[in-house]
Amino acid sequence: MANLISNMARSIGLPRLKRAVGVVTRRLPIPQPVLCVGPGSAGRLGRTVGGLGHHKVMLVTDADVAGLGLHQTVLDALVAAGTPVVVFDAVAADAPIACIEQGIALFGAQGCDAVVAVGGGSVMDTAKVIALCAANGKHPRDLVGYFKARQAPAPIYAVPTTAGTGSEVTVAAVVSDPAGGGKRVIADTRLVPTLAALDPDLMMALPPAITAATGMDALTHAIESYIGGWATPYTDRMALAAVGMIFKNLPLVFHDGSNRQAREQMALASCFAGLAFTRANVGNVHAIAHQLGGKYHTPHGLANAIELPGVLRFAAAQTAPKLAALAVRTGLGVPHDGQATLAARFLDGVEALNHTLGIPGHLAALQAADIPALAAAACWEADTQYPVARRMTQQACEALLQAVLPPELSTKPPTKPPTKPSRLAAAKRPRRATMGHEQTP
Repeated sequence: MANLISNMARSIGLPRLKRAVGVVTRRLPIPQPVLCVGPGSAGRLGRTVGGLGHHKVMLVTDADVAGLGLHQTVLDALVAAGTPVVVFDAVAADAPIACIEQGIALFGAQGCDAVVAVGGGSVMDTAKVIALCAANGKHPRDLVGYFKARQAPAPIYAVPTTAGTGSEVTVAAVVSDPAGGGKRVIADTRLVPTLAALDPDLMMALPPAITAATGMDALTHAIESYIGGWATPYTDRMALAAVGMIFKNLPLVFHDGSNRQAREQMALASCFAGLAFTRANVGNVHAIAHQLGGKYHTPHGLANAIELPGVLRFAAAQTAPKLAALAVRTGLGVPHDGQATLAARFLDGVEALNHTLGIPGHLAALQAADIPALAAAACWEADTQYPVARRMTQQACEALLQAVLPPELSTKPPTKPPTKPSRLAAAKRPRRATMGHEQTP
């Protein structure tokens, strides 16, 4: 009986609830940051923040970004403006709560009153949660969910160093909780940064593998927001623009990371995708990817990229008109080619893009014995949070995961190899993190 009630709630009650939430999201006022765009914009943001009268700013980053000196432009600008700065560069992948706790303690001990995030999605999510927890005197676990904080966070400023997450414009922060299991979302419209800089110069040194995975993360955001049930004319415009820009520019920066113009276009595309999904939300790809990240620490963009083709084919019948529109926007056809032909071309185009970028067709860490639990968690996340185009059953989700098992563990024919060798192994190993280096003018 318990299973019957659960299934009824998922198939009848929750869809109605999600439709109601969709109506709210279309009207919910969501702030947008002031954007500084183009080469040198990181320095301009630093000078601007330095003029806002903060007592002391915490610059949040990770060891890789600090080791490459990508935070230095912002740091130097803050110091030159007369603003004391303390550097917290101990952020780890997936924004674990233990790391965030260190940042909160340092923020309080140093008397900081603002955060500047310089890095990828984990850095920006960590900075958001530090700012929110510090302002409310709360532990991160106490704020998991929607609008749990009474006080607004300390001012947040963002300088992304990858073109993927769109966190510089989103209302949420995703953290990992090893003690509680899996990933957790903290959402509040006040988490949107006040200022953000999209500086292609900070992305020039990204390895091809990171460029590919983060770019496919942005593509997944754009596609899922476009085909989902909460899309609006505004989010559709942002999503269509992002998909077109990514298809054109991601292969360019993958093969030539020094292409400044294409890097800037990717930064804008990631931002546009963030604007789309922060209102229209995501879908089944993310529901599965979050479980893979929580279980195996798979980089989020890579997990999205691996699952995206299969999930799109799973919901192709329900989304054919929008897949056709995406094909036209990406130059894979023209309107008179017909909806079915165009939809098929876009599905093939996503797979071809993965191959071009060296994205594997399977997840090496995935274990067959883990699939039922992973599928159950993914279905629950999708059912309760996302306006998906087609609901996954437990059986359907297990099949999607089975399809990306390593070839030696799978009974299905092996996936066609990429046309170019994978470059994912080229990603840099993280350096040992340090933290708490204060910089004063």
